[in-house]
Amino acid sequence: MNSIKLKYLAVLIFCFLFFTVQAQQLRGKIFSQTQSSKKVLAQASIKWHNSDSGTISNANGVFEIPLIADTLKKLIVSHIGFKADTILIKNETYVSITLMEEEIASLKEVLVSTGNKFSFISSTNPIKTEVITQKELTKSACCDLAGCFETQITVQPQTTNVVTNTKELRILGLSGIYNQLLFDGMPLMQGLTQTYGISNIQGSLVDNIYVVKGTNSVLQGFESISGQINVIPKSPEKTDKLFINMYMNSFLEKHFNVNYANNVGATKKWNMLLAAHVVQPAQTTDRDGDNFLDLPKLTRYSLYNKWKYGSETTVGFFTNIGLRIVNEQRVGGQINFDVATQKGTTLSYGQTVNYVQPELYTRTGYKFNDKHAIVLIASTHQQNQESYFGTLKYNANQVNSYFNLQHEFNWQNQSNLKYGISYRHQILNEEIAFTNNSLMRTYDGKYTTKLNVPGVFAENTTKLNNDKIVWIVGIRLDKHQQYGTYLTPRSLLKINVGKNGTLRASVGTGWRQVNLFSENINLLASSRDVIFEETIKPEQAFNWGINYTHKIIGNNFDLNISADYFQTQFQNQFFPDYDRDAKKAFIRNFTGNSTSNSFQIEASIRYNKILESKIGYSNLDVFRVENNMKNVLPFNPSDRVMWEFSYRPTNDKWFVDANIHWVGTQRLPNTSNSPTAFRAPSFSKSYTVVNAQITHKVKELEIYVGCENLFDFRQLKPIVNWQNPFDDYFDTSSVWGPTRGREVYIGFRWRMK
Repeated sequence: MNSIKLKYLAVLIFCFLFFTVQAQQLRGKIFSQTQSSKKVLAQASIKWHNSDSGTISNANGVFEIPLIADTLKKLIVSHIGFKADTILIKNETYVSITLMEEEIASLKEVLVSTGNKFSFISSTNPIKTEVITQKELTKSACCDLAGCFETQITVQPQTTNVVTNTKELRILGLSGIYNQLLFDGMPLMQGLTQTYGISNIQGSLVDNIYVVKGTNSVLQGFESISGQINVIPKSPEKTDKLFINMYMNSFLEKHFNVNYANNVGATKKWNMLLAAHVVQPAQTTDRDGDNFLDLPKLTRYSLYNKWKYGSETTVGFFTNIGLRIVNEQRVGGQINFDVATQKGTTLSYGQTVNYVQPELYTRTGYKFNDKHAIVLIASTHQQNQESYFGTLKYNANQVNSYFNLQHEFNWQNQSNLKYGISYRHQILNEEIAFTNNSLMRTYDGKYTTKLNVPGVFAENTTKLNNDKIVWIVGIRLDKHQQYGTYLTPRSLLKINVGKNGTLRASVGTGWRQVNLFSENINLLASSRDVIFEETIKPEQAFNWGINYTHKIIGNNFDLNISADYFQTQFQNQFFPDYDRDAKKAFIRNFTGNSTSNSFQIEASIRYNKILESKIGYSNLDVFRVENNMKNVLPFNPSDRVMWEFSYRPTNDKWFVDANIHWVGTQRLPNTSNSPTAFRAPSFSKSYTVVNAQITHKVKELEIYVGCENLFDFRQLKPIVNWQNPFDDYFDTSSVWGPTRGREVYIGFRWRMK
């Protein structure tokens, strides 16, 4: 009996020791991540920090190592050709570890830590991509997207209607409608939503802005003639848990922003971001005595919510879902204009814009393995707008939907193919009526603009010679519901020149449908009559460009130099003809020679991680040839210079940022047919604008004070015939420089990590 008890006791002790030993083992699997694939990694070294205990992974990447008794368990994993990693082990008994190839590891560091870097040109992207980071945006107030480009020269914000402070973002000297505006990779700013879209995205929501010149990938569509601006909002799993930003300028316009992020659900696998944005109107200001507000009264309420699950880099299901709604009112005009009782009347001139804009989008997919993934990209947005421009009533409703289903196939170690189908739908209904038509304008009525375009596309990326050469070839075929089939081929090439040089070239075509009134709001805001000479057809253009970037890395400095040249040639272009008659705008297609030539060079240096300076120069030659005469298009400065400086000491307490913009002369619309009192010079003046900001940081609180247009340069009385806004020759679009003058602001940012 005793022997039986001893046997049972021995078995129990053996089982106890077996499970104890098993519990004291750490098991795992090692993977390798390269530019093209993810695989198991054999012969990887695994060892404990400050210990001789170690092992290597087998042919299947599997390893097993005894746990150590240290309270702080650090596991070091390494392999030749891959970046070593250190993992803190808490209560885990199994881990999956991925080592990244040295080259891709450096890329990942750039992408993950862009919030801690200033703007830069991506050295790995085959397309020349300027990245404006979250940290770069703190150099100025950046209360909305239109103000996020003060420290670079590629994008030029241009005022299109001074009364409502409507702006567009120009690239290569071409109207903002020719560059594709994306939000989180989605085409949510088109037609009616593009007019005010660049102003209703708050800067505090932005994580990075990617700016591309010229032609680029066919995956996002057939547009993008002059470039692309992709605004990436903060990611729920990487941003601050709580972020608050408040701002007020010397006109007493107030901005309030709150972001909240957290992981949710029982498994905590969902991540959520909620962002609220509120703008309250400025006080009445008229410095130049033209009886018009210097700054319209803006009221805006915006709510954004993003949900994220999984990751596109790992096997399995992933999704991103975004929702946003904007409610905005703009009131501009004469200082005594009362929107409640005088809109649409001749008692006082005013312009009012009221709209509600809901948006919904998703990027959802499934990664089957290292070679196959399927991705669905879909979005829809709507805008309902009620507006008055003096005695012109403008009501509009737009619905846009976008669908893209693509298969991603790594069909060779050095090649990645993406192909699929897409569908674009738009219906824009516009109604124009005159409450008083003493000017005998003739274009009132109802207008409907439709777009129904199914398409197929394919794009292949090939990497050669150890990724020193990257070649992207893409093509898409789209069928317009009225004008037939459009073929859009594009090709992009990147070649590493030596260790620090990169040469890029791009060539391709693009086309777009015209949304006449929503994209040319200045037509509604003037007294001109609109004369339709023919039906407007889709615009088509050919673009090519070349760029060279070079890095010089010293002991305590980094120097980056970039130069590029781009040319855009239109086969068909729409541009209202304002020159023929000062009282009319003629609407027609232009199939002659219409060309944009753009040259840009810039250099940036960062010294000892404390000082940063950047200087850039751009030259534009944008013209049409009519009757064998070169006609330079208006509002394009032939020369621009930008200089930017930042000082960020190591104590991380005081920051100083400044930038200077010199803008050369611009050709102005021809007013020779107008009466003498309403004639403008042929060219504008050159001018200089200086902006500066000081930021003080105390732990997680940043207090910033700044001044835009420090030396108070102003284009005085920019409104033509402001004395008689209900008569002929009244025009609000002849703006070539700052009109508000000096603007002082103060604000703070506070974050909870």
